[in-house]
Amino acid sequence: MATEYTENTEKNLKMADDLTSQIIGAAIEVHTILGSGLLESVYELALCREFELREIPFERQVKVDVEYKGLIIAGQRLDLLVFNEVIVELKSQAKLSEFATAQLLSYLKSTGLKRGLIINFAENKLINGIKRISL
Repeated sequence: MATEYTENTEKNLKMADDLTSQIIGAAIEVHTILGSGLLESVYELALCREFELREIPFERQVKVDVEYKGLIIAGQRLDLLVFNEVIVELKSQAKLSEFATAQLLSYLKSTGLKRGLIINFAENKLINGIKRISL
């Protein structure tokens, strides 16, 4: 039984890594063509177009509610939800603050999802602007 659990866990982790790899590949393509220095909204639209071309399922600006002591508070939005499993937060900042990580962690907790990416298009080499977070 323990072996089954380990194999299933490893399979799920590999699948999640495959999903994030597809997302990162699409983001790299966008960055290769557009470079750095544009507004976050431009990268969001371009990345959505790249997802469409690659037939990667996604949703934009997904509403997320936060619960506080039984009170549901609306107003948060995910930049992108990809494969219905991976939260993608897009940034275009010279230096990412710790707030970006805290924000993604709170989104993961609020949604019950396990995997997220922060993609900062302001980096000259996009790979330096990618942060994977898993719960």
